[in-house]
Amino acid sequence: MTTTTTAVIDLDLPGATISRHVYGHFAEHLGRCIYGGFWVGEDSPVANVRGIRSDVVEALRAISIPNLRWPGGCFADDYHWRDGIGPRESRPRMVNSHWGDVVEDNAFGTHEFMDLCELLGADPYVSGNVGSGSVAEMSDWVEYLTRADDSPMAALRRANGREQPWRVPFWGLGNEAWGCGGNLRAEQFASLARQYATYTRNHGGNRLYRIAAGANEADLHWTETLLRSFDDLAADPAEPAGPFQAVSLHYYTMAGSWSDKGDATGFSTDQWYVTMARARRMEELLTRHSTVMDRYDPHRKVGLVVDEWGTWWNVEKGTNPGFLYQQNTLRDALVASVHLDAFHRHAERVVMANIAQTVNVLQAMILTDPDTGALVLTPTYHVFAMNTGHHDAAALAVHLRDVETRAVDATELPLVSASASVKGDTALVSLSNLDAETDRILVLDLRGRDVVGHTARVLTATALDAHNTPEQPDAVAPTDHAGVRPHPRGLEVDLPAHSYVTVALELR
Repeated sequence: MTTTTTAVIDLDLPGATISRHVYGHFAEHLGRCIYGGFWVGEDSPVANVRGIRSDVVEALRAISIPNLRWPGGCFADDYHWRDGIGPRESRPRMVNSHWGDVVEDNAFGTHEFMDLCELLGADPYVSGNVGSGSVAEMSDWVEYLTRADDSPMAALRRANGREQPWRVPFWGLGNEAWGCGGNLRAEQFASLARQYATYTRNHGGNRLYRIAAGANEADLHWTETLLRSFDDLAADPAEPAGPFQAVSLHYYTMAGSWSDKGDATGFSTDQWYVTMARARRMEELLTRHSTVMDRYDPHRKVGLVVDEWGTWWNVEKGTNPGFLYQQNTLRDALVASVHLDAFHRHAERVVMANIAQTVNVLQAMILTDPDTGALVLTPTYHVFAMNTGHHDAAALAVHLRDVETRAVDATELPLVSASASVKGDTALVSLSNLDAETDRILVLDLRGRDVVGHTARVLTATALDAHNTPEQPDAVAPTDHAGVRPHPRGLEVDLPAHSYVTVALELR
C-alpha cells in the first residue's frame, strides 16, 4: 500500500540563512581517526601529501567540508599543544587515557592540522584545553597560530617552519566541562569560560569566534547559567556578544542504553524505529535550548553550536573497545538527514554543527581498511554530498500535511522528515521516508515562484542495515531518481520505504 503526504513550500518566503558550517566535521585523537585515517606519514605506501592521506582529502573536498574540529573531544582537555610542535622525533609522548589507554607520540600536531585544513579548504575549529591546561597556555596557542609580528609565540612558529600566521576563526573553550573536561558545576565553568575567553585574544586581522563548552543533552540549567553569565545581551542589538560568542550542545543517538547501545548492523525493525524517534529528539533539544537562550538573548547574538552529534553503537567485534569503530548503514544515513533537517529549521540560532566523527570513529563519513588501505564512503557521506545545495542558502518553511505517525518510545514518530532552502534561482528539497516498510507518495505543493526544471536523487537499499565495504563500495549509493512527476500543485515524488530523496528545482 502506498500513502500520500503533502508538503507545502512558499518558494518566495526565504527565512534565515543555513550556515554551511552546520555541515562541519570532528576529528579527535581517537582510534584510527587521525592515525590511519587522516595521517599515514610521509613514508606510507598510501598516496599522501606531507603525510596526509590524499584520497581522504579528495573525498572531503568533494562534499565542500566547511570546518574541522580538533583535537577533541575528551582528548582536548588532556592535550598540551607544545608537545605537538617542532621536529617529530623530538616530541614528547603522552598517554591517551580516554581512548584505549594507548601512547600518543604527537606526530600529528598543530602544523599538521593546519596543513590538513588548508588542503581541505576548511576552516579550523581548535578546541582549547580548559580541563588540565592553563589560561596562559591557551593564550599562547592563539598567539602562536595567528600573530604576524615578532612576538615570542610568532617567533617560535617561524622557528618551526611557518612564516605567516594562519587564519583560525573558531575556538573552543573546553569540552564537556560537566564530564571528562573537568566534572565542573555550571557555575564554576561559566566563570572559567569568561576568563579563558578574555585571554584568547584577537591578533591582527584574525577574529575569534569563541565557543564555550555547553550542555549535555537536556541540561537546560547549564545553558541558562552560561547565558546568565553574559553582560546584558538585550540592551543594544548592535553590540556583539562577549566575552564568548556561542555555546555548544552534545547529543548522541542510540537504540539502547549507554552500557549497551545496540549493534550497528543486524538490528531489528523495532530498533530502526527507536533510533529514528531518538534522532528526532534533536528537534526538541534545539527548541528547548533555544527557548532558554531567547529569554536572555532576544537579539540572538549568541550562537548554538552542536559540535558533537551522531549515532553511537557498540564497537565492531574484534576491535579495540576504546577506538569506537562502528559500521555505517542506511539507518545512519537517515539519522543524519533527520538531524540536518532540524538544523535547517533552527537556522536562526544553530550556527554550526559537527558530526562525530570524520574517519573511522562513530558515525564516520569515511572508513579506511587497515589491511588493504581501501577507502570506503559511507551512506552518511552520501547524505552530506546530496545536501551541498543547502550550504549558505535561505531556509524555506516546509508545512507537512497528512503525515502518518508511529508510536515509538512513548512518543509519536512522524514517518516523513523534510526541509528546503533557496539560493538565487535554485532550490533544494530534502525528503526522508522513515517508514521501514511502506512506500509513499509526497506531493510538493510549490507556491510563490515558477518551477521551470527539476532533477532528483535517491539513496536507499533493500536491507535496512545495508552498508558499504571494500568489496562492495557502492552497496548504498545515490542514484538518479526517475520517480518525480508534474502535479497540478507542483510535483509528485515517489518516496520508497527507508529512503532519502533530494529534489533540486530550477526557478524563475
